[in-house]
Amino acid sequence: MTYHHLSVLVHRQAEKYGDKVALKYRDYETAQWIPISWKQFSGTVRQAANAFVALGVEEQENIGIFSQNKPEWFYVDFGAFANRAVTIPFYATSSPAQAQYIINDAQIRFLFVGEQYQYDAAFSIFGFCTSLQQLIIFDRSVVKDPRDVSSIYFDEFMAMGEGLPHNDTVEERTERASYDDLANILYTSGTTGEPKGVMLHHSCYLEQFHTHDDRLTTMSDKDVSMNFLPLTHVFEKAWCYLCIHKGVQICINLRPADIQTTIKEIRPTLMCSVPRFWEKVYAGVQEKINETTGLKKALMLDAIRVGRIHNLDYLRLGKTPPVMNQLKYKFYEKTIYSLLKKTIGIENGNFFPTAGAAVPDEINEFVHSVGINMVVGYGLTESTATVSCTLPVGYDIGSVGVVLPGIEVKIGEDNEILLRGKSITKGYYKKAEATAAAIEPDGWFHTGDAGYFKNGQLFLTERIKDLFKTSNGKYVAPQALETKLVIDRYIDQIAIIADQRKFVSALIVPVYGFVKEYAEEKGIKYKDMEELLKHPKIVGLFRARIDTLQQQFAHYEQIKRFTLLPEPFSMERGELTNTLKLKRSVVAKNYSEQIEKMYEENEK
Repeated sequence: MTYHHLSVLVHRQAEKYGDKVALKYRDYETAQWIPISWKQFSGTVRQAANAFVALGVEEQENIGIFSQNKPEWFYVDFGAFANRAVTIPFYATSSPAQAQYIINDAQIRFLFVGEQYQYDAAFSIFGFCTSLQQLIIFDRSVVKDPRDVSSIYFDEFMAMGEGLPHNDTVEERTERASYDDLANILYTSGTTGEPKGVMLHHSCYLEQFHTHDDRLTTMSDKDVSMNFLPLTHVFEKAWCYLCIHKGVQICINLRPADIQTTIKEIRPTLMCSVPRFWEKVYAGVQEKINETTGLKKALMLDAIRVGRIHNLDYLRLGKTPPVMNQLKYKFYEKTIYSLLKKTIGIENGNFFPTAGAAVPDEINEFVHSVGINMVVGYGLTESTATVSCTLPVGYDIGSVGVVLPGIEVKIGEDNEILLRGKSITKGYYKKAEATAAAIEPDGWFHTGDAGYFKNGQLFLTERIKDLFKTSNGKYVAPQALETKLVIDRYIDQIAIIADQRKFVSALIVPVYGFVKEYAEEKGIKYKDMEELLKHPKIVGLFRARIDTLQQQFAHYEQIKRFTLLPEPFSMERGELTNTLKLKRSVVAKNYSEQIEKMYEENEK
């Protein structure tokens, strides 16, 4: 495998693949997918690189991208790399205050914005960002503010590079590009405190290319990857760079809510996802089974059982399944499994990397039982994504797999996972103190995650920072409980409360549709959701389901009281990070009244 610096990667792939399709995106007016060949991709990147010189961008200057996923992301990224510039992604849902913080911290002069929301947010803070000179707008339909005299549209920016007037400068800069150059600064959304800019150098990505080539041996230029996680997130970003390195076609899902449609239109062989995606698939199948009766139901349940024996009890352990099981499996492969995969849109699946949170064991077992090759992994922004991932044979359910070659892992104090290697960040941008606290002089990085090794595989237990201590001195890991309970079809979101409290309680966001259906079945009358969720029969339903699911936990870890919420946790109110993780401190503050009530009621 030949390795290229990110500044020339697209061009070298264009020489190799020419008219083959590199990228695709959906045109919503015609409902057609527009292909972009490697040759076109390379040409557009060269033009963008020239436009950057015309704009006055310097080497190692910070460029901001505040947008939904779009093909323009890649043009800006690789056009910047050709000039040795650094790109800084913003989540499309970032608030004006978050955007302002990053612009000022990184002293950004040029900010690319995607759609109306991002433009409005960026324009509203323009006056508070002394470095900011210009917004460049991807979407032509964005309506500019009448007071706006400096912003330009992306096509106007690209026109500055037409005919490649500054190609000599670009080539000189590319010539100077080194693996020690900074490529990205990724600001962590941070469940606590202000965001920190994680510095990722070109060398971090090169190292990940090497290690993934070694590990993901079935990935090739025949694959098609669906890009639907935000390109702001290191998991999707590093994955897309790896896809470009491998010659994989990338199909960009422009609107997050449309993934169920676009996945069926593209039918990808690869797709990064988070456990929540598979939880929804599992809930849908469980729903289907519950609705079905007679022979059909018996066949569905048998298919999952047969698949479990075939894939988990035998293939996973490197053993050959019994002949009868093989025959049954082949039958279900052509019928039930194939129908399920077609319904999702993944019948051509090669493998599906999944990370970002713990995968509940039930979900993991189910996905593998129906023959979906989900690769569970573990990584952080600071490790340029993957630290470990599961192998096809020999993996244990519940593990995050085997550590990638080239990364050293050791278990430190409080069972904390420590990392060292070429893909690990050199530190946080302009934050010497935070860097010194996280990285030891001999290079060991503190992840803040606790875990252990068993059978050569890494297992995660909890976020050390997230550990709660009850007022009785008992430690409770909220994530373990939350992961267990969120697989219930009636539970959409859950926040465990226990810190400095006598016992564990929970705020629960139900799946409102299922609760309404249940109310209808039981003839429960109600005027609004708030009233329904206080009904004794509904509370009793949740009580019974929680008690069943939490049996494996120690008595002091179990939920004693809970409140059902009529509204979900939201990013707008600051309760969720951009990657949909709970901001516990905000939840505790926003729901302090409901929380206090749970503890008062107990004390009466």
